[in-house]
Amino acid sequence: MTISKAIILSAGQGSRLLPLTRDVPKCMIEFNGRTLISWQVAALVANGVTDIVVVTGFRTERVEDHALQLYRETGARIRTVFNPFFQVADNLGTCWIVREEMDRDFIILNGDTIVSDEIVARLIAGASDAITVTVDVKPDGDYDDDDMKVNRDESGRLHHIGKRLLPPDTNAESIGMLAFTGEGPAIFRNQINQMMRTPKGWSAGICARSTSSPRATAWAPCRSTGCRGRRSISRRMWKRRRR
Repeated sequence: MTISKAIILSAGQGSRLLPLTRDVPKCMIEFNGRTLISWQVAALVANGVTDIVVVTGFRTERVEDHALQLYRETGARIRTVFNPFFQVADNLGTCWIVREEMDRDFIILNGDTIVSDEIVARLIAGASDAITVTVDVKPDGDYDDDDMKVNRDESGRLHHIGKRLLPPDTNAESIGMLAFTGEGPAIFRNQINQMMRTPKGWSAGICARSTSSPRATAWAPCRSTGCRGRRSISRRMWKRRRR
């Protein structure tokens, strides 16, 4: 399995990281000497993903300039797409803005998700279903309210995903990186279009920040692949890691 395209969702300000993101886009925060997006691009390029689309919004000029710099450093094709509704839209609206880029197998990841080369490689190698969700399992089962919680069976088949999932039904969390292969891109793109045409989907994607996600089983056969290498950074995690 090879995947050559990725979409990075980095339109929002990243309010969970305030005050670090007061004037800096979340993907531009420095972590261990490099920006978050620099870490992401390096991990993607190391695995043959060389067509990268970054959806921008907050302080878009800074991201656009940095994307040009990363292109010069890596040789990857890095493009930006501006989401003019970034102040009121969540990831559903951002995905809708960039839906035409979902034209072949691709990886999608949040702008504040740091992953290693190995995790990207594992996702690509395990992307045998239309949609594959990368998850992390906490040994103590202590998932935060803000975690994108997951329920999956023993075979790895994902049944439910959402922030409102109850603790007894939660056995993993999505780290914010997914692969869409085969019919997956078309299914996901069509689902986004359908949701944005409904009052509920439109309000979740544009008018308000939704606190839950649709069931993955509404999209397609969906499988999870585990990782041991972390997720979106919260302000609490950021402070701990900088020590």
